[in-house]
Amino acid sequence: MSNILLRASSISKKYDSLEVLKSIDLEILEQEVVSITGASGAGKSTLLHILGTLDKSDSGKLVIDGIEVGELKRDRLASFRNKKIGFVFQFHNLLPEFSAIENVCLPGFIGGREFKEVEYRAHELLELLGLKDRIDHKPSELSGGEQQRVAVARSLINDPKVIFADEPSGNLDSTNARALHDLFFKLRDDLEKTFVIVTHNHELAEMSDRKVIIKDGVISSS
Repeated sequence: MSNILLRASSISKKYDSLEVLKSIDLEILEQEVVSITGASGAGKSTLLHILGTLDKSDSGKLVIDGIEVGELKRDRLASFRNKKIGFVFQFHNLLPEFSAIENVCLPGFIGGREFKEVEYRAHELLELLGLKDRIDHKPSELSGGEQQRVAVARSLINDPKVIFADEPSGNLDSTNARALHDLFFKLRDDLEKTFVIVTHNHELAEMSDRKVIIKDGVISSS
């Protein structure tokens, strides 16, 4: 049986008088692909940002890989995030002046890893994702699907425990979206990764190991 990788307990978040999340409890298992769905404004992205340590809850507890992240000071939290968590967003956020491989390497360099080790792993990941012939291309020279695969490679460079994806296929056509969805499951199986994905894409939600539906700031079903 898989171990629990992430446990969120009584997570609440309010912006001014608006309660966005209301005492959310959620567990994510190792090597699980979990989709988070719900109407716009339901609190999906807010929850994802809190689970990914990009934002803080007003109350509650978050444990990832045995570490209670709310107890970490700012520098230690940044280091933890760099090593343990990968991110893929709807807009790939690649730096336009850098090549594909340079974009992929950045989190490794930020983490203080050795240059050649990071570059070697970046080559491996880009080849794994079908971008062997595109490593020196800048984002403007890549298709939308290729740019998003570079972003996926970047999310994997530090061998994180979990990858959080926020509408990762929202900016892709149906063919590239389906290829990206299949890729997540391949990476789960081949690299033993865990994915937590906010999505409006019905097909991806149904493919997932588990679908979490948020309605009015609470989990209505899982």
